[in-house]
Amino acid sequence: QVQLVESGGGLVQAGGSLRLSCAASGGTLSSYAMGWFRQAPGKEREFVAAISRTGGSTNFANSVKGRFTISRDNAKTVYLQMNSLKPEDTAVYYCAMSTYYISSVSREYDYWGQGTQVTVSS
Repeated sequence: QVQLVESGGGLVQAGGSLRLSCAASGGTLSSYAMGWFRQAPGKEREFVAAISRTGGSTNFANSVKGRFTISRDNAKTVYLQMNSLKPEDTAVYYCAMSTYYISSVSREYDYWGQGTQVTVSS
């Protein structure tokens, strides 16, 4: 069974950048669409970005469009490049795998990582 491990989170000042990685162990990501979600304290988990299996299609939440990009090396790792970070981006970020072509719906994702904390100070 594939396991997902996120990394790259941390503390950054507003306006700064972080690059999150999601690495697979026990298998490859090449057969799955991948997504990033986040959950802030006291809030529901929300969609951030998704990329199709081949990388040919991407989708972003309106709140991060123009600031975040998603990419993949297809086999093992998916990335979330986060620029111009804002305090409201503070959350635990999760990557997930989906058998759908591409999805912004959390219930359409089958496997999830444990998350990585991103904190943006003002």
